[in-house]
Amino acid sequence: MAIKLSTLNKYFVVDKLIFHSIDLSLYQLSAIIEGEEHYVSDESGALLRAFNLVELQKLAAKVNARETVLRHNSAYDEMIGGPEKIGQNTLEVPLSDNKL
Repeated sequence: MAIKLSTLNKYFVVDKLIFHSIDLSLYQLSAIIEGEEHYVSDESGALLRAFNLVELQKLAAKVNARETVLRHNSAYDEMIGGPEKIGQNTLEVPLSDNKL
């Protein structure tokens, strides 16, 4: 389910703001609100995407979040023909507010 950025800006506090590293230079944004993850869209309903992390951080600068992270899911094992993993291959790195 998606939530508009303008709606997200009106929330008092978002539990977690997640910047997804999709590809070499492609990022998307999601937010966890009351335990449920929502991808963030623009006013037309298209998911927010940026080719630069800082660009996406500027768009989300007004969102008040308890925690902000950069998340990357690696497909490396799948690409090299390795065995299927039981758990997820996810890396999350905390991001600080750069006052953008």
